[in-house]
This record gives sequence, structure tokens and C-alpha cells, in this order.
Amino acid sequence: MGNSRKQTSAAGTDMVEKMDEFDAIIIGAGVTGLYSLYRLRKLGFSVRAFEEGGGVGGTWFWNRYPGCRFDSESYTYGYSFSEELLQEWDWKEHYSSQPENERYLNYVADKFDLRRDIRLNSRVVSAVFDQDESRWQVQLEDGHRARSQFLITSVGILSAGYMPDFEGIDSFKGKWCHTGRWPAEGMDLVGKRVGVIGTGATGVQLIAEIAKEVAHLTVFQRTANFCAPLRNSPIDAQTQREIKASYPEIFKKCMETPGSFVHQFDPRSAMEVSPEERLEQYERLWAEPGFKKWLANFHDVMIPGQANEDYAEFVRNKIRERVHDPVVAEMLVPKDHMFGSKRLPCESGYYEVYNQDNVLLVDVRAAPIERITPKGVKTADAEYELDVIIFATGYDAVTGSLNKLDIHGEGGQTLKDKFTNGPRTYMGISSAGFPNLFTINAASVGNFVRAAEPLVDWVSDAMCYVRENQFTRISATFEAEDAWVDHVAEAGAKILRTQADSWFVGANIPGKARVLLTSPDSAPVMRAMRTEVAANGYEGFLLQ
Repeated sequence: MGNSRKQTSAAGTDMVEKMDEFDAIIIGAGVTGLYSLYRLRKLGFSVRAFEEGGGVGGTWFWNRYPGCRFDSESYTYGYSFSEELLQEWDWKEHYSSQPENERYLNYVADKFDLRRDIRLNSRVVSAVFDQDESRWQVQLEDGHRARSQFLITSVGILSAGYMPDFEGIDSFKGKWCHTGRWPAEGMDLVGKRVGVIGTGATGVQLIAEIAKEVAHLTVFQRTANFCAPLRNSPIDAQTQREIKASYPEIFKKCMETPGSFVHQFDPRSAMEVSPEERLEQYERLWAEPGFKKWLANFHDVMIPGQANEDYAEFVRNKIRERVHDPVVAEMLVPKDHMFGSKRLPCESGYYEVYNQDNVLLVDVRAAPIERITPKGVKTADAEYELDVIIFATGYDAVTGSLNKLDIHGEGGQTLKDKFTNGPRTYMGISSAGFPNLFTINAASVGNFVRAAEPLVDWVSDAMCYVRENQFTRISATFEAEDAWVDHVAEAGAKILRTQADSWFVGANIPGKARVLLTSPDSAPVMRAMRTEVAANGYEGFLLQ
């Protein structure tokens, strides 16, 4: 695989630390990193993956918090590249939990002998492009260095945990953690006074689970979210057989939908059917599991306007029905953003938690958190004494994990500086002035694996094209990049995802530019665009 170089000084005596050499370096050994490694190795590239964690799995290694699980159907999320793998692996639940997901990714790593090319506990601190050699030099926290022609950042879109800069956090006498760095040994919450800050998708999963065992739970909510019942269940033997026989159809259906999910929108308008028929569809979908109530609804429910508001009020009333105290219910009913403008958290008994006597909901928009004290959390109104604080405060999405890598391109410019006002890329994959760097975390959104696999295939094909045509570099042209940034701004302004202050636009991070961080286009449109670019000799890319 890779080889090592040893260099001597002019005197021929002082030995410089050896530098491992590879065709490609992958940063991250999560879902995308593992597949990138598998695919590139198949194509004859020497590859090394550097993984910060002590195990493979990425998101599913770090997010060990209680209640963590898929919100897309398990059998639509797994890899599709191996028929043998599809038939061997039994998903136990329709929406699989973190321990099972981590087991799956370890199974994949073992089955395809990927571990021999993965270096764990290896945090990359910088990547510098050597213009003379057309190679990337990667430096690890432990001093280890490696070089490669190609660099792939498989660092995830939601992996840089965001902790608000609360004053006094170091003074807290109890235990605390961010959900994205949940201790591997777990946290003993039985009989404890626990505070959870944040009620996004993570908080919703966590709160419903830990409310079963804590002595008292205080939930600090800034923004109420539209949440829908997950309705998870085990997969029985007969269903398992049906799933395994239907994989071609399942994946075909996923490839045809905007977000690569298995659900198709109803082509009818909500406003064109009778109120009775509309309500009947709402109720039928509400009783179904997963994202159907979001992604199999009337198509105009996902467009700003009358249909969206009609369905939003239906969901608000569903929340009101489940919470006994009308004052608390109204605190939990979202009124400041449109339904679907944020990714829909799926829950299992979340709203019923607030009917428990030992659960308190605190509105920190009305009374903001002022500081963390030795005893707990102090808001503008009161101090709440706690034994444990859990920060479900989300992520610095897409660019956060890239910025942490300290990537230097041509002329010494850094990707972080270039991205100050939002990502500047071509199709989310390549940035002008950063040759042979593929930022594939920034281009994959929706049902993650379904979007990631074709993306990795495209990147690996591009690398083959460079190799076979004896080029040394590939990077976006400034013209293609400018056109893409303009397209993201113009098309993004019209879609639901940009209408709310969420991680999609970086609005959850103080000081971060408010820009759509992902593509505004559907998955089929993006795949077609990439296919056309490749067919035209990688149009929009500079090949040298």
C-alpha cells in the first residue's frame, strides 16, 4: 500500500521523521469514509484513512446518547454496494438505534478488511498543499505526518459539536457533556436532577428516553419544534425476507425522490381536494411510521404558502392534544417557523414527558440563560439546581468540521478564511485554489448513505480520470465556483430550508454567515449535474 520516505540532512546524519506516502488520504472513518476507502482500494489506489475516534462509525461512534437512532428506515440507510452484505445483515428495527448502527459499520469494516488502512485515535490538525509536488501534507495531533496526491474530507455534516459560550461552565460542581461526545461508559442519570439545554432533533430523542429514570428533569427550550411520532417497531422474520427480496426496488425508489428517502410526495395540491379529504390524508399519514407525514404528503405542504400553514396547524393541534397543561402545550407549539423548514424530528413519547410531575419546561427565549453556576443553570428569572447538565445544543454544520482541519491551499490561503461568508465550492465538492481536495461532506444531504454512495462513486471516477490521463491536479475553476455560489443563493432563497433559522443556513452559530450550506437542488438533479460535468471532460474543473 503506501510507502515511507526517509530523508537525511546535507551532512547525511540527522534523520528527519519518515513521511508515509499514499495516493489518497481520507479524513474520517464514518459512513462516507468507509465507503470511500472500499471504493478507492478497489480501483487500485493506495489509501489511508485517519479517524479521530477510537473506533469506526463517525456519527454512530460519537453519538451514544440515550435514544439516538435513525429517522430514515434502516433498510434505506445501509450500504447498497454489496449484495452479499445486504443479504447477510438483519436490521432488527425499522428505525435502528445507535448501538446497532455502530455494530453494522464495524461489521462492514471487518467484512471488507478495511481496518488495515485505518489509523484510529488520529486527529488531523492541518493539511497543506505542496504546490511544487502537487501533494497534500497531512499533520496529526500526535506528530505523525503523511502525504498524498488526493485528499478527501469525510468529516460529516453534523460532527463539529456546538457549545454556547456560557459563562461559568467550569465552575459547575456536577457532571456535564455535549450529546455529540457522550461518554463511552455512559452516564448514570438514575435518581439525578438533570438539565437538558436544547430541544432539536437530538434533544427530542434524548429527553423522551432519560425522563424514564431521572429524579427530576429541567428542559431549557429556546425554540419549539414541529415533531412527529416515529412509531418504531421490531422487524419480524417475514418482513425481513420481504425487505431482502425488495432491495433493488427500495433503492430505485430512493434514487427517484428529492431527498433520497423511500417516500414519494402526493402530486395533488392540498388545497385542491375537499377539507374532508385533506384531513383524512393528514390523519392517515400521521398514523404511519417515520417521515411519511412529511415526505409522502401533498406536494405543496413543502412549499411556503396556504397548504404549508394548513398542515402546520394540524400538527400544532396534535401537540396540543398530547400535553395536558394548556400553558405548557402552547410553549411546545412552534409559531416562529414553517413546517418542514427544519428537518422534522421524529419522537417516541416526547410530548407525554411534559405530563410528568418531575419534568419542568423553561422558556429561555423569554428568560435567557445568564450563566452556569456551581449549582446549576441561572436564567434571567431563576437558578435551577442540577446534578447533571446535558448540552443538546447542536452542531456547527457542514463548514464547522472543515474549519477545524486548518486546510491550506495554493498560496497559503486557508479554506476557513475562504469560507468566512459561506462555502465557496463547485457543486459542494471542490474549491478553486485547493487542488485534489474533495469536500464530500459538504455535498451530501438527505437520506445520508443514499446521497453519499453516488457522490463517492463520482469522486473516485474523477480521480481515475486524472490518473488515466496523466494529470497531476484537478480543482474547480473560479468561474464555475462563482456560478455555483450564485446558484445556491438564488435557488436557495426560494426553498423552504432557508426560511427558518436552522443549521441548514448556519443560523444556530453566533457570527456565522447566514447562507445555505448545502445544495438547493434535489438528489436526482445533483446526480444528473455531476454526470453531465464528467461526460463533458470535467467541465468547470481545471485539469493540469
